[in-house]
Amino acid sequence: MKTTCLIIDDEPLAINVIKNHLKQFNDIELVNTFNNAIDALSFLNDNCVDLIFLDINMPLLDGLNFIKTLENKPQIIITTAHTEFAVDSYELDVLDYLVKPIAFPRFAKAINKVFKILNATKINIQTKERPYIFVKIDKKKMKKIYLDEILVIESLKDYLKITTLNNKYIIHQTLCSFTDQLPEDNFIRIHRSYTIAIDKIDTIEGNSVEIGGIRYPFGRTYVEEVKHKILNS
Repeated sequence: MKTTCLIIDDEPLAINVIKNHLKQFNDIELVNTFNNAIDALSFLNDNCVDLIFLDINMPLLDGLNFIKTLENKPQIIITTAHTEFAVDSYELDVLDYLVKPIAFPRFAKAINKVFKILNATKINIQTKERPYIFVKIDKKKMKKIYLDEILVIESLKDYLKITTLNNKYIIHQTLCSFTDQLPEDNFIRIHRSYTIAIDKIDTIEGNSVEIGGIRYPFGRTYVEEVKHKILNS
């Protein structure tokens, strides 16, 4: 599976530089480009990406405030002509800070960071008899979770809460990246904050489902697709 990315920058030349650099990496797919953060936010309400190349000085919504609005934050690499925002950006947990003009060797170094982190968060689904995954629940401990015990995965900003039949676990990952790795016939994202196990649904009422006595709403942009998949699964 390729690493997916966006470019958000109000300078066409800067976008083209990043596009040309990305052509050297077969494992990265550029999904879209935006010249303002508002349009990018609208796109991210309905779509997931692994990585964003983000300018800071943009009209209407600057890059740093854009980061603060994200509920499911992918990896972010700042691309800017200004050095003075570096400290502020790292406090927002950006992966790297590239100063324009961006030379390819420096760009490649940032991409290597991306691959290292994303590879570390990939879940390895074991399919022998009863599928399961191991997830990192603290610095030293990996926990086995059987897929057929998962009820709901909930986004908590940069973390996830995995609710199973008997326990709850907090892991450091985004909902987008985790959901993308789960079997599509068993799990579906119903909201920007929730992915659910289809076979654990107790009831469907209006634009929501009940699982384990708790009701979870459908996101407005997910309603049609979610109802079709659930009712035809």
